[in-house]
Amino acid sequence: MTKSQLIRVLSARANVPNAVASRVVNLVFQQMTEALSQQRRVEIRGLGTLQARQYEGYQGRNPRTRAPIRVVSKILPIFRAGKEIRRRLNTGGD
Repeated sequence: MTKSQLIRVLSARANVPNAVASRVVNLVFQQMTEALSQQRRVEIRGLGTLQARQYEGYQGRNPRTRAPIRVVSKILPIFRAGKEIRRRLNTGGD
């Protein structure tokens, strides 16, 4: 599902204009991004947990030339699915 599809579904189910649904979706995503950038965890019951995880830099290798390269440290978002979504995926959505 894309962001625009999510907006259309929200608009239809909540019976609100697309502009209102778009603002809501954008606000939710903005708040999630802000929380992750502050190293806070985002937990949505029934869906899962997002958290930012720090990875240290390391010495890598270019697979084509085999030349050594330095991979810088980085922070990546990690998603862990919740129990409810795992159960629904494994039981066919019941």
